[in-house]
Amino acid sequence: MSQNPPRRFGLLTAVCLVTGNIIGGGVFLLPATVAPYGTVSIVALVVLTVGAVALAMLFGRLAARTPVTGGLYVYPREAFGDFAGFVSVWSYWTMTWTSNAALAVASVGYLQVLFPVPGGAGWQAVLALAALWLPALTNFAGLKYVAAAQVVSTVLKFLPLAVVAILGPFFVHAGNFGPFDATGQGVVPSVSAAAAILLYSYLGVESAAVSAGEVRDPGRNVIRAGVLGTVASAVVYVLGTVAVFGLVPHATLAGSAAPFSDALNAMFGGTAGGVVMAAAAVVSIVGALNGWILMSAQMPYAAAVDGLFPRVFTRVRRDVPWAGALIGVVLASVLILFNYLGGTGQVFRVLVLITSFTAAVPYLLSAAAQLHWLARGDREKVRGGRLALDVTVAGVSFAVSVWLIAGAGYAAVYQGTLFLAAGLLVHAWLSARVSSSTASSPAAGRPPVQGRVDARG
Repeated sequence: MSQNPPRRFGLLTAVCLVTGNIIGGGVFLLPATVAPYGTVSIVALVVLTVGAVALAMLFGRLAARTPVTGGLYVYPREAFGDFAGFVSVWSYWTMTWTSNAALAVASVGYLQVLFPVPGGAGWQAVLALAALWLPALTNFAGLKYVAAAQVVSTVLKFLPLAVVAILGPFFVHAGNFGPFDATGQGVVPSVSAAAAILLYSYLGVESAAVSAGEVRDPGRNVIRAGVLGTVASAVVYVLGTVAVFGLVPHATLAGSAAPFSDALNAMFGGTAGGVVMAAAAVVSIVGALNGWILMSAQMPYAAAVDGLFPRVFTRVRRDVPWAGALIGVVLASVLILFNYLGGTGQVFRVLVLITSFTAAVPYLLSAAAQLHWLARGDREKVRGGRLALDVTVAGVSFAVSVWLIAGAGYAAVYQGTLFLAAGLLVHAWLSARVSSSTASSPAAGRPPVQGRVDARG
């Protein structure tokens, strides 16, 4: 097998990967999730958009120097050593399968619009599991099917969203927006809390960097794909959220299971528009799961190749790390069943906040790595561009990551920290095996930071 197999993702596919991963279940359910905070949530979305663009630029700059799959693990490890790399990959991996569980849960309300499914937690769990395992089968079929499904689902989801985002503002009623700060806790705390939930809607800005080993001309296309995909998603998000807030009465929106369907029904009357939007939402969520299941396997693969993750994650078939994908889907399934059958209230909100915290950790470490190299004056580490721009992008990315961790709330930080604590046992076991191997072979040393340039095989 060739040591340098062809990279399969061109700029269009990379943009679709970013956009498809960003616009998944988040945009279709989050307006209802943040409605209890009031219209201050729109302010939080605008502020978060600036941070998301900065993160996309940061990951593009880092990927230009190290164009390998699994970048958010590689950058901290190169800057701070094995432990930082492990914390980043473990946290990101936890985020991916938790996010997949949340995406599958987000599909339930829209599936119930399309199919007359009996109520109850058991049937909702069945629907969520079906939405999760269908795109998993696409991943097991091979990378070319993942890429094709991502392009098709991205195109199909944009049309109905564009209808609400572009035409919706002409139908809004000012009285539907509700109070600006519905919690009464103050604008700053409400913005922070809403932003922690809304971060879920921007997860995926790093998609091109995580999959950089598959992208053609990554030095140019990763940052382009990240910024273009993020900006395109932001336009749909901001206009669409404003429209939904103005189309659906505040009290109704806060309890809605399918807010965009409700918005389309408010625009045109009847239920036909809502059914169309529900179908688009399901396609979007399944498409996002298609990309995120791949993401849940790629970064662990990179770490496993370097000996910092269990070796089972290195198993590849048809260009996809199938073992990692399978493990992630199984864990997401367990999490779905635990939250539904365990009687947990507000399933989507709970999963989203855990996801936001575990995503912010590798974002924070990547920004810190860039600041580390800039402080050292290591210009080859951050090649190209101007120093002032690099410092600004890295500084904003770092500040946004800290802000999101703080805004996630004590419960999410507590649960997310427990996930990280469980990872310490895995790291202790793996590092002990590496130390034992090194001791028995004095010539052996720390494995190189390699990620995955030639990951297929």
